[in-house]
Amino acid sequence: MNKEKQSAAQILLAFDFGMKRIGVAVGQTVTQTARPLDTIQAKDGIPNWDAIKKLIKKWLPDALVVGIPLNMDGSDQAISEQARRFAQDLREQYQLTVHEIDERLTTKDARERLFKKGGYKALQDGQVDRVAAQLILQNWFAEN
Repeated sequence: MNKEKQSAAQILLAFDFGMKRIGVAVGQTVTQTARPLDTIQAKDGIPNWDAIKKLIKKWLPDALVVGIPLNMDGSDQAISEQARRFAQDLREQYQLTVHEIDERLTTKDARERLFKKGGYKALQDGQVDRVAAQLILQNWFAEN
C-alpha cells in the first residue's frame, strides 16, 4: 500500500486460517494498529461462511489479509494450499482485495504473549487464533 496515495483510512480484516478455527482481527491504516476480533469455527477447513459474512457486513473492510502457514524454510505445509484456497474464496465471494502474508511463528508468538498475561487460562476460547490474526495484520502493516 503506497502511503502517499492513501487518502482515507482503510479498514482491514485479517484471518489466521485453521482447519478447526479461524482467528479474525481488525485494524486500520491510519495508526496501523490491529486488535483481536473473533474466532470463527471451521469444520475440516470449511469456515462458517455466515459468521464471516456478518463480520464483513459489520466492518465493511477495504481489504482482507490472510496468513499463509509456511515451514521455517519457506516451503509449503500441508495446510498452505487450503489457506490459499480460503483467500481465493474470500476474493470471489466479496470482490475485495485479499493480501496473502507469511504467518510463520504467529501462533507461537500469540501463545507466548497470552501465557505471559494470564497463564493457561488465557490460552482458552480461541484467544490464540484471534491474537495470531492480530499479529498477522500487524506484520502486514509493517511490510506495507
